[in-house]
Amino acid sequence: MQKDLFNNDMPAKPFLKWAGGKKQLIKEIESRLPQEIKDSKKIDKYFEPFVGGGAVYFYLMANYKVKKSYLYDVNKELILTYNVIKFNPKELIEELKGLSEEYLHKKNDKRSEFFYNIRNSFNENLKTFDFENYDESHAKRAAQIIFLNKTCFNGLFRVNRNGEFNVPFGRYKNPKILDKDNIISVSKVLKDTEIVCSSYEKSKKLIDENSLVYLDPPYRPLSNTSYFNNYSEFAFNDHEQIKLSEFYKEISLKGAKVIMSNSDPKNENKDDNFFDDIYNDFNIDRVLAKRSINANGKNRGNISELIIYNYDI
Repeated sequence: MQKDLFNNDMPAKPFLKWAGGKKQLIKEIESRLPQEIKDSKKIDKYFEPFVGGGAVYFYLMANYKVKKSYLYDVNKELILTYNVIKFNPKELIEELKGLSEEYLHKKNDKRSEFFYNIRNSFNENLKTFDFENYDESHAKRAAQIIFLNKTCFNGLFRVNRNGEFNVPFGRYKNPKILDKDNIISVSKVLKDTEIVCSSYEKSKKLIDENSLVYLDPPYRPLSNTSYFNNYSEFAFNDHEQIKLSEFYKEISLKGAKVIMSNSDPKNENKDDNFFDDIYNDFNIDRVLAKRSINANGKNRGNISELIIYNYDI
């Protein structure tokens, strides 16, 4: 059974829908990779200190030879799920199979009830859940995370200040709760990847002149009504953005190649030079991206985003 389970060569892709996911920006990011990486198709050390859904990571792992990779995130639920897929994909698949079969056999009103029961259980268990010591309960919680992500409104992952998942039910006819092939592919890709539940700052000691670092922090909101950066209970305000710019400068001095994406304040205010000022020593490109998650429908469309890098291309 185990041998058949892992007989899968499909390229891995993100297993969660993530607000701010970088799938649509991948080609723009790739075109700005250091020339030696594009020519050789090799990366010695790859760091993603805000991994989120991991779209850029999975793309690079499928298309480049990466000797060593490191993923970090402060979201303990997210890191738990990465580790469950890495170490126990079979158990996760069984948990998801049970949730999927039970959910999809229900009519819509019963689906809603089932969703809120899972969400309530998930939030209630947060109070006593042991994230530090890995056991069989982690596979069940990871399955709940994936289930909630696939069946909630807009496929968001959002928590309140207490760390509780608070996205309402989404009325999808046939959501793909269990993607067995992709879970196996992700597990294989993660095999030699270090996964750490920590702030981006912890990665600094391992980053050196042989490193490629992609920074995808919670985007700076374009307005007071566009706060979609609550992926964990930790807020990421302007003070945190400035702290990150200091980190960017420090690892640049170590010789690392660093590329970052963020929102462009000039979409709302052409005189807002926030990022132009704090990254004025680096290259800043503005590229178009389609915003797919926004509370206001008229604001869903092509907007400018920033790609900031510390080397010549």
